[in-house]
Amino acid sequence: MKNVKCLRCIKCGREYEAAPDATTCECGGILDVVYDYDYIRSVSSPESISASDNYTMWRYRPFLPVEEDTKQPPLRVGWSPLYEEPRMAEKLGIRKLYLKDDGLNPTASLKDRASSMGVAKAIEAGYDTISCSSTGNAASSLAGNAAAAGLKTYIFVPERAPIGKVAQLKIFGATVISVKGNYEETFELSKQAIDEYGWYNRNAAINCYLMEGKKTVALEIAEQLGWQAPDYVALSTGDGCTIAGVWKGFKDLYSAGFIDRLPKLISVQSVNTCPINIAARTGEPWQPMEENTIADSISVGVPRNPDKAINAIVESGGIPVEVTDDEILEAMRVTGRECGVFGEPAGVTGMAGLTKLCAEGKIPADASVAVIVSGNGLKDTANGIKAAGEPIRLEPDMDKFRKVFEELQAK
Repeated sequence: MKNVKCLRCIKCGREYEAAPDATTCECGGILDVVYDYDYIRSVSSPESISASDNYTMWRYRPFLPVEEDTKQPPLRVGWSPLYEEPRMAEKLGIRKLYLKDDGLNPTASLKDRASSMGVAKAIEAGYDTISCSSTGNAASSLAGNAAAAGLKTYIFVPERAPIGKVAQLKIFGATVISVKGNYEETFELSKQAIDEYGWYNRNAAINCYLMEGKKTVALEIAEQLGWQAPDYVALSTGDGCTIAGVWKGFKDLYSAGFIDRLPKLISVQSVNTCPINIAARTGEPWQPMEENTIADSISVGVPRNPDKAINAIVESGGIPVEVTDDEILEAMRVTGRECGVFGEPAGVTGMAGLTKLCAEGKIPADASVAVIVSGNGLKDTANGIKAAGEPIRLEPDMDKFRKVFEELQAK
């Protein structure tokens, strides 16, 4: 790969060749992909990328760690819409608000970006089976992207994973192991099985290439804003891989000279499960927490990529903020009714955090903010109904409807 110099451990600095099946450093640290920005500038530019007719995440191949002859995986991942929301911006008291609706990816979550990259690297390395652990979205995205590419999958999920996500897994032909335990126990079992049976490891905290797929959401935001970064980017944080990927994406563009400034990151976690935010705020080492939030995709008490995530928040001059489950449910309602975007609980947690910060006066009135909606609400319809309420149930009788209608009008 001419655009990649090496893989470098973020803990000890040791460098490795960028092998497609590389995992972690010998010291246990997570690796980072180091790019040759001079080379990237020599083969691409903002103008050349914008002229591309490949409207997927793979339009950014100069910034991606794949061989020149690696085929693009089959599913159309990326280039999700970035909606400007002037009415919502006015209500929040900020200049500009944008919603990046990544729930419109093939399996309805941002995790498709990581899985598309994982499938590409697994094929490069010659594997026919790929595996991961997940609270739901990473699992369903892997199953769908792998199925389209003809790879077998073994997926490990905690038993609390929403049934909609489990249904996706089964439909895509994955072998699903529902673990009677929490995410930490699920992750450990998957790691042991992957090591024993020699499958390709899609776990984002083990496989440094997965974050490179996730970063494409940041590349898209910048391009969709005319190669500019917003003042802030708000998103939910769980394992830490997504927020680290977003920061890597903006830093790559900045280092290559494609954008002239970097955004501040707003990291939003649940008040009940927020080890990364606490560490970023206090400067102390992160501590395990219980997993206790309706936002299952970020219900991670033992994050597997905390170092990169904490660094992203701190280095960006960002803001860690925690929200309650009730605030998440309210964000589901508001995002749907004001913006027409249906996000799952973790998908709208970024909006919940931004709303809270705006109410506290912590976001400047002249700020522009992009909120990443990372997953579609149809993945968790139970909480969708909890947020929006039950429908009006009525017999097929016009007189009864008139009565109900009159009551609604009187409210």
